[in-house]
Order: sequence, then C-alpha cells, then structure tokens
Amino acid sequence: MSVKIVPLRVNADPRGAVFEPLEPDLLSGWRNVHAVVTEPGAVRGNHRHVRGTEISAVLGPALVRYREAGVVHDVDVPADECWRFTFPAGVAHAFKNVGTRVCVLVSFNTVEHDCASGRGARGTDRKLSSARLHLS
Repeated sequence: MSVKIVPLRVNADPRGAVFEPLEPDLLSGWRNVHAVVTEPGAVRGNHRHVRGTEISAVLGPALVRYREAGVVHDVDVPADECWRFTFPAGVAHAFKNVGTRVCVLVSFNTVEHDCASGRGARGTDRKLSSARLHLS
C-alpha cells in the first residue's frame, strides 16, 4: 500500500471551520484517535510507525513531508483546506505548521496508543535516525 492523499470538504464561516476526517464506511477498525494542535513554526510527527496504518487529516496551512520507498515527498496543504493522508506502516512522516495561527490534525491509527512500551506510542519508532525527516 502506498501513501494516499485525499482533499476533504471544509465548511467555513466567520466562526471557524468544520471538516469530517473520515467517511462513515471508514469509521470502524481504528484503535486510537487523537487530535493535535500545533503552534506556528512547530513540527509534529517526524517519526514512522513500525506497525499500524495511520490516517491524518490536516487543516492547513501546513507542510507535510513523508518518505516512501526512499523518496522524500513534500506536500503543501493550503490555508483553510483539509487534506487526508493515509500512511502505511514504515512510512516516515512529519507535519510543519507554516501559518500564523494554530494548525489542527486529527489522526487515527490501527494500533493502540501505548506509552509504557519501549517503542513509544502505537509502535512508533522515534529512535531510528532513518525515520527522522528534517523540517526546520
């Protein structure tokens, strides 16, 4: 399986924005759901999952960088747009807020969050330098 990228519909008005990160037929089978609020200029993720598929819906503006089959890809998510990324196990990925206000991500993983394990959250491999993507 390769990385999939799908633009999502965003309903926005002066109060803010609403998006649905998953369609109803994709709602089952997830073992972890988490929301991430990222400050301007900050980088989140910057890891790979040894096990499990992760879906992340990113409300831009953001730079999403991932490494698949040894090739690094940069994807710019425009301001006020939401794009969904599906990352198979082993694909390193990172998210950088390139805007001037907070950036929101909603992520789903097929593996439970386990802070007590020696491998980090959800089988995340944070110790391998090969997983790190330089986004500064």
